[in-house]
Amino acid sequence: MSRIPTIANPQRKTYPSDLSDLEWNLIKPLLPEPKRLGHPIEVDFREILNGVFYVQRSGCQWEMMPHDLPPYTTVYKYFQKWQRRGLWEQMHDKIRQQLQSELGTDENSSVAIADSRAVRARGKTARSTVSKIARKLKRINAMS
Repeated sequence: MSRIPTIANPQRKTYPSDLSDLEWNLIKPLLPEPKRLGHPIEVDFREILNGVFYVQRSGCQWEMMPHDLPPYTTVYKYFQKWQRRGLWEQMHDKIRQQLQSELGTDENSSVAIADSRAVRARGKTARSTVSKIARKLKRINAMS
């Protein structure tokens, strides 16, 4: 069984970190709407997320992203912008609530486990949140 997600109309080589169609449909409504004024958005948010998840999963530097993904400067700009706005945490919370309701668990319950690794990683909150979102999306995709 391949770990490469199935994508409706692939226009480039797919990577194991890419969002599948099911995952994209789940996360798309959680992204910010384009503003009515100013320059229109010319990037594909799905490809931006694919770039962020590629860096997160592979552990490579931003500059080493494959050239068939959007430019690393664009991907990193959106990553930082969404980090400052707290969008990663919001997406994580909404996906967690959806998953808890699908599994029939209490949506208000919370469990916290702290170990030395978690304490050391405290400064990397946005990056770890991105990986949590990716893991939850993979889990939801596996349930379907």
